[in-house]
Amino acid sequence: MNTQTLTSETTQTTNLVNLLANQRQAYLASPTPSYQQRVEDLKSLARMIRDHQDELVQAVSKDYGNRSHHETLFAEIFPALDGIKDTIKRLKKWMKPQRRHIDITAFPTSSTKVIPQPLGVVGVIVPWNFPINLSFGPLINIFAAGNRAMVKMSENSRNLTALLQRISSDYFPPDKLVFLEETGGVGIEFSALKFDHLIFTGSGTTGRKVMAAAAANLTPVTLELGGKSPAIVGPDYDTDTAVERVLFWKLFNAGQICTTVDYLLLPEDKVDAFVEKAKRVFKKRYPDIQHPDYTSVIDDRSFQRIWSTLDDALAKGATAIDLTDGQGDRNDTLKKFPAHLLVNVSEDMEVMQREIFGPLLPIKTYKNREEVANYINSGDRPLAIYPFTKDKELRDYYIDHVMSGGVSVNNAVLHVGQHDIPFGGVGESGMGHYHGYEGFLTFSKLRPVFYQGPLDPLKLMMPPYGNLANKMMKLMLRLTK
Repeated sequence: MNTQTLTSETTQTTNLVNLLANQRQAYLASPTPSYQQRVEDLKSLARMIRDHQDELVQAVSKDYGNRSHHETLFAEIFPALDGIKDTIKRLKKWMKPQRRHIDITAFPTSSTKVIPQPLGVVGVIVPWNFPINLSFGPLINIFAAGNRAMVKMSENSRNLTALLQRISSDYFPPDKLVFLEETGGVGIEFSALKFDHLIFTGSGTTGRKVMAAAAANLTPVTLELGGKSPAIVGPDYDTDTAVERVLFWKLFNAGQICTTVDYLLLPEDKVDAFVEKAKRVFKKRYPDIQHPDYTSVIDDRSFQRIWSTLDDALAKGATAIDLTDGQGDRNDTLKKFPAHLLVNVSEDMEVMQREIFGPLLPIKTYKNREEVANYINSGDRPLAIYPFTKDKELRDYYIDHVMSGGVSVNNAVLHVGQHDIPFGGVGESGMGHYHGYEGFLTFSKLRPVFYQGPLDPLKLMMPPYGNLANKMMKLMLRLTK
């Protein structure tokens, strides 16, 4: 490592430390923003999005090579704006101190409250797949809870990052909000900063490193990871409807969604019908994958990785159904990967060993519900499961017997977009929650406060201990029965 590199890294670290110090100083000067200030911060976030909506959409598309504008509007712009609106509507109730019951040791005149207060400065590490949603989504909760934020963007979101850096100062001072570009090594230094909370969205491998770095400062973390989230089509469920819904989400953003359907579990007698319907649905929706409606894979490394995953499956005996009828090109400069179904898959294939993050859909068959539950439970806990059935008993069996971060029934992914329920993983798919009230709680300290009243029963218990103390202790223990 040469002197110039060392100087650059030192400067980078110093800049990050100074930004954090600036925000912490501002927090200490005003540690509990008012309801009005928080609402204004949320409205400023909304104005930033609305004022630059077209630029934001174009920047994301440029980072991808091509990203469907409708997908960006639907999955990034709309949920951010709708989330802000919903949060403003609920915020006053969330901020209200909660009265709690008191114990006999404080009876009869004392009282207790739990007061949600801001933590301080929150770090946000954003992935490239939904960079608007996954930066502004946490920011909604962070600002609602009264905090300040430093947001580290992905190296694959350079155009969006440059735009956000250019416009954010028109809406927020840097001691309130700052966006940071990944220029190489920033993420490592960022994770090691002494934040009051750190939220990371990305792969499990990187998540472990982020958590290890945060542990040195005892910084609490929220990890939103991924995994292999299955859709389970029940024997009773209409195959055509299942195809329409599963295929929509599998191909949305070219399959580059942490909560998408990673693989499909089908009854043995439904495979042929599913495949034939999928061919018709795909042809109708995407007659030409070079059309802007069909999103590109984010970069060439990912594009070649998905080709390699497909090659590995074929070499190990899988049968591939190319839904594009041969439109794929391994040298496509726009990185449009042809959607494939894969049948006859086995566990030794890469496609069944790790999250796919692309438009490949492996199909496994099953005979009974126990087989399904045992198979899913034999691996890491997924970020979501998607049971398709109108049988309430079967639906509840999967909810009760297969643990996952979340569930959408008779569809996929949609639980993520509901503002009034939390989003988060479990085990290998993540820890902690955000969205809605749970997000407000994640970025707040629920501070317990005891108010001593004029009467103090403990005066009867003070040393030297004698008969009165003995009687008081017997009474207290009797009350526990």
